[in-house]
Amino acid sequence: MPRRIAILGFGREGKSLHKLLRRENPEAEIVVLDRKLDPNYLQHLDEFDTVYRSPGVPYNLPEIRRAIQKGVNFSSATALFLERARGRVVGVTGTKGKGTTSTLIYKILKSAGYDAYLAGNIGKPAITILNRLNKKSTTVLELSSFQLQDLKRSPQIAVVLGLFPDHMDAHKNFKEYFQAKSNIAKFQHRNDKIFYIAGDKYAAEIAALSPGKSVGVTTTKVNLADLKIAGPHNLKNAAMASAVTRSLHVPENMISQTLSRYRGLPYRLQHIATIGGARIYNDSASTNPMTTAAAIRAFPEPKILLMGGRDKNLDYSPVTKVLRKSNTKSVVLYGECRRKIYNSIRRSAPIKMSAGNLEEVFKAALKTARAGDIIIFSPGATSFDMFKDYADRGKKFTAIVKKYLRSRPDLNRRSSP
Repeated sequence: MPRRIAILGFGREGKSLHKLLRRENPEAEIVVLDRKLDPNYLQHLDEFDTVYRSPGVPYNLPEIRRAIQKGVNFSSATALFLERARGRVVGVTGTKGKGTTSTLIYKILKSAGYDAYLAGNIGKPAITILNRLNKKSTTVLELSSFQLQDLKRSPQIAVVLGLFPDHMDAHKNFKEYFQAKSNIAKFQHRNDKIFYIAGDKYAAEIAALSPGKSVGVTTTKVNLADLKIAGPHNLKNAAMASAVTRSLHVPENMISQTLSRYRGLPYRLQHIATIGGARIYNDSASTNPMTTAAAIRAFPEPKILLMGGRDKNLDYSPVTKVLRKSNTKSVVLYGECRRKIYNSIRRSAPIKMSAGNLEEVFKAALKTARAGDIIIFSPGATSFDMFKDYADRGKKFTAIVKKYLRSRPDLNRRSSP
């Protein structure tokens, strides 16, 4: 009898997995289960032999738990990749900074001539590069809590950045979130390595779960002035990338050259324009109050903050604490969670509330900006109240700024790419 296989969630990763399974299992019945295709897509999970869960489908759903209890085998594209990947895998996780750190590790390895690949939660779905790997390959894999949650295998080199509450709208609590992240370490072997941010309590606790060698990473060997990416938080990302690649015998000059040339990923404190002497930064990838707090700390200049979106059941007190000690001139709030943010920060900085679209929010910020100010679009919340994702939000914000510049040709000479 042909096996019955389900792909639960049909986004980019699910589609890549579907192609692979079709090619490898021509006799199997492969069914796609997705909310967009069928609102009752979770109702018959126990009818399948194996279900491949996509990261966008929470692992703790009662339907999934019931199916597991009935003996259904649950896996994922990430698990499949780790089972089959040839060569070395460097897995990177943490609450924020995963993308920057993963990209830096990849770029440093490439500069040193390594057969390196970037995949996972950033770049291509990992399973699409399986046939390109050999025993000398190194895959840098960015791993989210959703990708890690049901893994039973850990990468040979694990990287754990700082941890703080996130995705509390999908995880039951921080304990579950922490346990999901822990899978990057729990299944390592004695010859494996785990790098963690020294001084971060939760990162250290995860590192302690690994039977491999633990390496605490400090920022002492990287100078913030040598980096093109803004913010002291990026010092930790650069230090981690340096430590990992140094352990892989990359020469120091190649590490430092790559770090000094790197200008960052889109929508992560990305400088997009200067208008009237005020520099504008697009930090749409900020979906957490802690990353907004980091964005405020990144600049000593007077600041105007644009913030809001859809809440993830998070506490905004980190922003409140930073605002109290900062020279932020005003905060423009918008989106579904603007009232919640307002209630948290209302005594910390002057606030403008907006129920309008992003263009109106930007223009409200621009009215109070002066030469030498910094305008930071750092939402601290998800984009799903108005946009497809953070990248869509970031793209539209940049388009709004560029549109304004086109309408004011007298300002173009002061704009930046």
